[in-house]
Amino acid sequence: MPVLYGSLFPVMRAPVPLRSIVALSLIGCTSIPTAGPLTSEVVEQAKQNPGQFDFVEIDPHVVATLSTESAQSLRRSLADQGKPPAPTVGVGDVLSVSIWQSSTFGGAAPTAGVPSPGALLLPDQMVARDGTISVPYAGRVPAVGRTPFQIQQTIESRLTERLTEPQVIVSVNKQDSSSVTVSGEDISGARVPLPLRGARLLDVIAMAGGSKSALYETYIRLTRGDVTVTVPMEKIVSDASENVYVWPGDTITVFRTPRTFSVFGATTNNLQVPFGAEKLNLAQAIAKAGGLQDARSDPEGVFLFRFEPPQMVKTLGVPQLAANPASPSPVLYHLNLRQVAGYFLAKQIPMRDDDLIYIANAPMTDLQKFFTLIGTIASPFITGYALSKH
Repeated sequence: MPVLYGSLFPVMRAPVPLRSIVALSLIGCTSIPTAGPLTSEVVEQAKQNPGQFDFVEIDPHVVATLSTESAQSLRRSLADQGKPPAPTVGVGDVLSVSIWQSSTFGGAAPTAGVPSPGALLLPDQMVARDGTISVPYAGRVPAVGRTPFQIQQTIESRLTERLTEPQVIVSVNKQDSSSVTVSGEDISGARVPLPLRGARLLDVIAMAGGSKSALYETYIRLTRGDVTVTVPMEKIVSDASENVYVWPGDTITVFRTPRTFSVFGATTNNLQVPFGAEKLNLAQAIAKAGGLQDARSDPEGVFLFRFEPPQMVKTLGVPQLAANPASPSPVLYHLNLRQVAGYFLAKQIPMRDDDLIYIANAPMTDLQKFFTLIGTIASPFITGYALSKH
């Protein structure tokens, strides 16, 4: 802090206790409580420590880059996006088998050693581990990997020698092999069988009971094989291409994650703030924290701290500072709100979960604190000195 030495001469002629207090106050000037570094100190640290974080001045190019950032996408991440193939029978599926012969409809009389005339409805058959079901007079019939119609044809072929014009109907009563698992804290867990026509992601979530949280706080995690993709539910609702077809064996997790950002420095409130909406920009985030304090804030010192993915760092044209090239890199964005254009830029910068905003103190704030401190310490001595003169 600059010191006007000429102004100290009267103080130096003051009584010893007062001179000591002023001297101690000057020594402690740099230790005055503050919310954080000044704007100039942040800029200086960015120059002196270029390997700790990337320093980016917010301009229209940076805003355009941040506005087009690409989050995870189901459409881009999953190799199979279309309707899955027609489901086939698998181990554990339960089949219903009904058998007729021509005598059922007034044809030939039943043959000795075969079932009596009329429809024969077998007990439900669960596909065994060896992939077969058991049918009287047809033996062990292969079922796994086949459609009900193909199983039906095999049974009819094997019964031709024993029944008169046998007719068989095979239907699937329970198909565990063509289902998906839906779970999560925000939904009733269920194993959902997929219909023959196929089902999209939102259809399956609805069949499992639907999500109960606010759309902008709900996330969907889809695991298919060794690929796992997590996207906000609002993205699936607003972008039809993200509402992909679900495939047998998929695992869907629905969970609630309230997005928040933190605010420090010369704002009305220093706290963690929930988004409370689907989208939030930097201007709205500052307003949610109470805005800049007129008596303390430096409008030139608005900073946004966040970790950026490698692709964003590359697009911004700054060094990748993370030890692992695939890890996010620390980036500090600087916005000047003393310029009118800065407010337009702030309205275009999308906030992200776990962002941190810092508003620097105005340079004069520390000087005001210093003189307040001097007045507080010296006031009793000045009063006592004045009284001693009377």
